[in-house]
Amino acid sequence: MNQPEAGTPPPVPETEYDIYRVKPGSTVDLTKWQTSEKGGFEKDEAKQLQKDVRDELAELQRKLYAEGQQSLLVVLQATDTGGKDGTIRNVFGGVNPQGVRVASFKQPTDEELAHDFLWRIHQETPARGMIRVFNRSHYEDVLIVRVKEIVPESVWRPRYHTINEFERGLALAGTRIVKIFLHISKDEQKARLQARLDDPNKHWKFSLGDLKEREYWEDYQQAFADMLTHCSTDYAPWYVIPADRKWYRNLVITRILVDVLKGMDPHYPQNEDDLSNVVIE
Repeated sequence: MNQPEAGTPPPVPETEYDIYRVKPGSTVDLTKWQTSEKGGFEKDEAKQLQKDVRDELAELQRKLYAEGQQSLLVVLQATDTGGKDGTIRNVFGGVNPQGVRVASFKQPTDEELAHDFLWRIHQETPARGMIRVFNRSHYEDVLIVRVKEIVPESVWRPRYHTINEFERGLALAGTRIVKIFLHISKDEQKARLQARLDDPNKHWKFSLGDLKEREYWEDYQQAFADMLTHCSTDYAPWYVIPADRKWYRNLVITRILVDVLKGMDPHYPQNEDDLSNVVIE
């Protein structure tokens, strides 16, 4: 295996589902990416397979944690109702929480706004041995700020380059980066919002602001497409995952993470002591 050149981050390993990986330098048109694929599976079959693959993920996470030399950052972005919380719950549900942390990035505080936009992000990146999941991320600073015109284009557009360099630095330091865009259709978003209205137990998930955000659907789709176009690299690729079918989404993402971790090849460390003759009385 050829060693990467000095200063060149190692690429994220290939996976079984690289058909959903955005090739660096390509231009993304989200209307040409499917939202409701099922990969030839039926629901029950896929759910059982995903449980088996999740067991593999749990074992690889244990090795990663024990080895303590590498880390994995998983970035999740989506429209409202896209399924970020459900993905975290279903993909990482069987993984030891000691080795996995979730960071959710909401509206910045006054202190965070007093710093550069990556200040609050860098503090949440994974330590060696850890898996860190970003529920929303630094990409909000080229998404909502663009759609809502919170900052001018002269501010948000250079952030694509800044983000790529930030992720490059993380990759050089031993962090593998997998970025997942949960791609749902506008009709599916409508159905999910309606389901929240129809079930009183889900009213807490619904906000009238969700309807206002839905008015910006096309603007967000273009912002997401440009994000994917400008910020998918060999060392921090974006994957556009069909997410209308939650069970297929969960299987694909779990499989991708397992394949990436296998490529990282974590191992349990050897004990420095000779334990061959140890007897516990």
